[in-house]
Amino acid sequence: MRIALVAGEASGDALGAGLIQALRARFPQAAFEGVAGPKMLAVGGVSRFPMERLTVMGLVEVLGRLPELLRLRAGLVRHWLARPPDVFIGIDAPDFNLPLARRLKARGIPTVQYVSPSVWAWRRGRLAGIAESVDLMLCLLPFEASCYQRCGIGVATVGHPLADQLRPLGDPRAARPALGLAADRPLVAVLPGSRGQELAQLGPSFARTVAWLRQRDARLQFVAPMANDAVRRVFERQLAAAGVLSRVRLLDDRATDAMAAYNTILLASKTTTLKTILLNTPIIITYHFNHLTYHILIITQLQHIHYFSLPNLLTDNTLIPKFIQHTIHPKTTQTHPT
Repeated sequence: MRIALVAGEASGDALGAGLIQALRARFPQAAFEGVAGPKMLAVGGVSRFPMERLTVMGLVEVLGRLPELLRLRAGLVRHWLARPPDVFIGIDAPDFNLPLARRLKARGIPTVQYVSPSVWAWRRGRLAGIAESVDLMLCLLPFEASCYQRCGIGVATVGHPLADQLRPLGDPRAARPALGLAADRPLVAVLPGSRGQELAQLGPSFARTVAWLRQRDARLQFVAPMANDAVRRVFERQLAAAGVLSRVRLLDDRATDAMAAYNTILLASKTTTLKTILLNTPIIITYHFNHLTYHILIITQLQHIHYFSLPNLLTDNTLIPKFIQHTIHPKTTQTHPT
């Protein structure tokens, strides 16, 4: 059995690795190829090119990368039409994966999308295109399935794998020595994101926040898990510009270890927010769009959505303060939750 998979960023890579392991338990001889990150590669996936070439966020930001993305997608279509897989599974990255799935489905290849795009929030007109692209939508969250059921699209709610992997942590002070930190001093974990554009938007604000907090409490310790070497290099420059490079312990990945040692976590709004809630850790969520992207999405598309982060969406309540655009500032992190 040949299974084609495409993941476009770190969270999709983690989902894809779990999916490969689960499918291999049922189909031991299956081969997995497509676009994979390090976690998928570690469990036997094969990647035709580095996953990072697909990593892009925002509407405006995509435009500069569009020719390359179109070439990559066309190459995958040609490859899989010439050697059809038994099934294609797009892992998140819907703007890349759904058009790819549509071409493959039109030639009789079964297609699955693993992680629903946010059709419940914006661009609901995509449902017609999704129906033409996928045979089955796998939703992580229970409230997502109803949109597809109403349109007659095959759907299954599979739950988020983090719910099986994580449990609330114990005393955070006990976890600090393993990170080279003092057990008796408070700790702020800083997670500015794993994507280049995301880090460019949020990293400087996070670095300035570290400087602002450090000025007000010299006892504070700071730790920042880095998704990869490229992210580390960029964030090092941002911390240096804020004058706090020596004040932040940078870790190679180890995000869960950092969360275990927390007092508070400052992070970008993404799957990590769900992880922190499952671990029962206090957090502050931020997100920053390109300004034109912000006006297109927030003003024209998302006016009817009260919440953006997963914890707030799942509970329909403001559990976690979130700061976007102009509200991201060290001095305003106690106000303007959204």
